[in-house]
Amino acid sequence: NNLDPCGGDGIAADIETLASLGCHCTPIITRLWANDTKEKKDSEVTDSSFLIEQIRAVLEDIPVDLFKIGDIGNVSNAEALHSILNDYPHIPVVIDPAFDNDELSAAIVNLLIPHAEILVLNHQQVQALASAGDTLSACAHEILELGCRQVLISGVTGNDADTSYHLYSDKGLLLETQSPQLPHQYLGARCTLSAAISAYRSHQINLLESVKQAQEFTWQSLHHGRRIGMGKFFPNRLHWC
Repeated sequence: NNLDPCGGDGIAADIETLASLGCHCTPIITRLWANDTKEKKDSEVTDSSFLIEQIRAVLEDIPVDLFKIGDIGNVSNAEALHSILNDYPHIPVVIDPAFDNDELSAAIVNLLIPHAEILVLNHQQVQALASAGDTLSACAHEILELGCRQVLISGVTGNDADTSYHLYSDKGLLLETQSPQLPHQYLGARCTLSAAISAYRSHQINLLESVKQAQEFTWQSLHHGRRIGMGKFFPNRLHWC
């Protein structure tokens, strides 16, 4: 995942969430960001050969229960991650992708999504990946045909701006929930959700229950969030202590 120097998003969100839920994170940096709590300013993507060196150094030393993939950076890094996933097919994969161009989107679709146990997306990403679908369900099944086992779609719905969650598998809609509206904008909310799913799965909790518990953990983290800089609020991923 990327390195957010403010500590709210990306790998910082992963580390805090996983630590809060009793896991050890072995952080692999795909991209360095220059940003504040209001906006991103510049970035530098990790060289793909060095990315592989980071990952293999960990895998050859430490037992790893799960891969969580976030911001990849570019196509070369997608290809590098694909080679790792091919070598470790027994390790479950959670993907919370970031893509800002068609080339990277295509690489994620062809190289990474087929390995995913669960794919975490927002409505805008769903529309980008499944342009043929005319309903949320149709889009979800179009994405599932790419090879992932389940897809979790989050988005703001209705006049009250509650956040809805829809979890799909090839059997159809498995879970539909809503979280009450909160008054602030947050940095790292979806990273918190996908990292929490990863944590619960690492504890051998089944995927459906992992999603349910991750949603509750994320909402509580946002509910107890705080404003550190002059921009967005940060989730408090240690709210329980």
